[in-house]
Amino acid sequence: MELAVINHKGQDTGRKVSLSDEIFGIEPNDNAIYLDVKQYLANQRQGTHKSKERNEVAGSTRKIKKQKGTGGARAGSLKAPNFRGGGRVFGPRPRDYSFKLNKKVKQLARKSALAYKVKENSLMVLEDVSFDAAKTKNYLAFLSGLSLTGKKTLLVLAEDNKNVFLSSRNLPKAKVVTVHDVNTYQLLHADQLMLCEGSVSKLETILAK
Repeated sequence: MELAVINHKGQDTGRKVSLSDEIFGIEPNDNAIYLDVKQYLANQRQGTHKSKERNEVAGSTRKIKKQKGTGGARAGSLKAPNFRGGGRVFGPRPRDYSFKLNKKVKQLARKSALAYKVKENSLMVLEDVSFDAAKTKNYLAFLSGLSLTGKKTLLVLAEDNKNVFLSSRNLPKAKVVTVHDVNTYQLLHADQLMLCEGSVSKLETILAK
């Protein structure tokens, strides 16, 4: 499979990049994608939620009424959960939501996400991107040249570029990552995936392991 290399103005450079069918041309595995995205979102959770239980609520422990003869249910403390201001029954406690996922499953999920992008014609290969200064208007001009203004985009760089990253940081729909940090959730979340020419071979090397 071959794709044309496009410059920053959306014009064909005349060069082509060969994409590995073992990575970009596989039959997508939806279950692997589901598991990888589920793990990614679970890892984003802080897990610091907490509510007070009966033994943690401040209040008197005096028996509020006699045991029998009132015609109502017996009650021993205002901290009981059936009273206003009482403790919560089985409330949330701090916990870790992360879980283990096999490396092969994660690789299959990323391959599947890339294969979906190819099928949807949502993948383009660009000349390597570099800015002289970190300015948001530079990245906006870059997106405008590719007719991607207002779309959710993911730019995958071959190596870290501080100016490109900082230029895109203020744009809520623009995401820039290096080839080593790209994940399945980001691939699927973007409307348009942009691979720098130098990142294609590195991405294939990483996913072929």
